[in-house]
Amino acid sequence: MVMENEKEKHLKVLEFHGHSCPGVAIGVRAAEIATDKLISSRAVDEELLAIVENDSCSVDAIQVITGCTFGKGNLIFKDHGKNVYTFVYRDSGKALRLSLNVAIDEIDPEFAEVRTKAFAGEATPEDQKLFDEKKDVIFDKIINMPEDELFKIEYVDIEIPEKARIFGSVKCSKCGELVAEHRARVENSEFVCIPCFDDYSRN
Repeated sequence: MVMENEKEKHLKVLEFHGHSCPGVAIGVRAAEIATDKLISSRAVDEELLAIVENDSCSVDAIQVITGCTFGKGNLIFKDHGKNVYTFVYRDSGKALRLSLNVAIDEIDPEFAEVRTKAFAGEATPEDQKLFDEKKDVIFDKIINMPEDELFKIEYVDIEIPEKARIFGSVKCSKCGELVAEHRARVENSEFVCIPCFDDYSRN
C-alpha cells in the first residue's frame, strides 16, 4: 500500500514506534529522501534494500516508510554505531548513501542535558515535561531541515547483496533445537547451533 501523504506517513511511523523523537525523525527523512531519489514511491516488495549502520529509533521509521524489513531480508543491519543509511533499488542498480551531518545535541544543546536526567531517572516533573516537549520540537526541526544540511547524500557503487534465501533446518546435537543449516556449526562431526558451539582455542 502506498501511503497517501506526508502526514499519514508520519502518523503510521509514530504509531509503530510508540512516540515522537529525534531518531524517528532522522529515519523518516532518510527513507523519504531515498524513495524520492531512487523510486519516487514505495518499492514493490523486495526491490528496495536498506542497509542501516545502527539499531536506533530511525530504523523503525525506515521499515514503515520503505517496507524494508528483517523478515523479508531487504533490511540489513551493520553494527557500526553510525547514522549512515544506504538504500539500493535493485531494478535500476542505483545506491544512495546518507550520512548524518549534524548531531542532535547540536540542534538543541539544552536537550542533551534534560535527556541525560531523564535516562538516569533523575528528572524532576519539570525536567520530564521539558524533555517531552523538546523531543517534539526537534522532531519538527529535523523534518523541516534542508536535506543537504541534515545529510551528506551521495550515489555510491556497492556490491548489491543477493535476495534473501530460505534454508533448511538441522537439529542441534546438544540442545535439540532446530537451526538454519547455513548458521549451524560442526563439532565432533555433529551439527550444533551457535550458542552451543564450543570455540576452540589454544590460549
